[in-house]
Amino acid sequence: MPDFFDQRLTPPRRGQGMLMQVSAGIAALRGAPRPDAEMVTQALHGETVTLFSEAGEFGLVQMERDRYVGWTLMDALSAPVSEPTHWVSALRTYAYSQPHLKSAPYGLISMGSAVTVTGEENGFFRTTRGGWLTSGHVQPINTRFDDPADVALRFLHAPYLWGGCESLGLDCTGLTRAAFLSCGVVLPRDSDMQFAWSGEAVDDWNAPGALRRNDLVFWKGHVGIMLDDKTLLHANGHHMAVAKEPLLMAIPRIAKEYGEPRGARRIDISKERERTPDWLAHR
Repeated sequence: MPDFFDQRLTPPRRGQGMLMQVSAGIAALRGAPRPDAEMVTQALHGETVTLFSEAGEFGLVQMERDRYVGWTLMDALSAPVSEPTHWVSALRTYAYSQPHLKSAPYGLISMGSAVTVTGEENGFFRTTRGGWLTSGHVQPINTRFDDPADVALRFLHAPYLWGGCESLGLDCTGLTRAAFLSCGVVLPRDSDMQFAWSGEAVDDWNAPGALRRNDLVFWKGHVGIMLDDKTLLHANGHHMAVAKEPLLMAIPRIAKEYGEPRGARRIDISKERERTPDWLAHR
């Protein structure tokens, strides 16, 4: 079994913390308790985190979904935790103050956000923390998509944002993670973890026709998802956006910064869906 220990996934102390839930539209997790510190990842609305300590307006938390650790604003969190009943399946949607499209919006929440529906009126769902959501933009929690590449394509042209995990800004692994999460498969946060811990290696991946739709191609520090055996979709700093391009054109350009590709991985959706992966079960 691989070694799943990683400092990025390890809180500074063991023991029981306080379970809380993201009530903001998005919560930035930073490398230090400062607003100008590097954003290492984001927690979506409705995600649960374990709070270990506080420093001023920030709290040190570990995300339940992928074990990532970082500092986030306490104002983005609330308790107690509500059991989610639905998830946002639209790329993004507004949360409204009332069940009417002319009512004041609270703000945007993005695909993958978890919500607890407590009622329905006028084509809107009432949620415990997100206000009223258009019913057509959410799905029951056990309903998932089947094609990660199709989901990833919805993010086409979304701006690149280091540490981002939503359609208003995301990075390469934010894209692959969102695409597979919508299909019921949890991927680790960073590209080295995804390469080491997810799916199976694609032998002779660079042979003509070897790659398939939904295969992940990895560099040291980068990943993209294949739309077919020739076309790569990825969030990248060159385009500063999610872009699709021929893999054979992307490889030499990316090699200037990240070297040659490390390989490719194939994830069996039917096998991995709703299963707790080994890296996540390991604590």
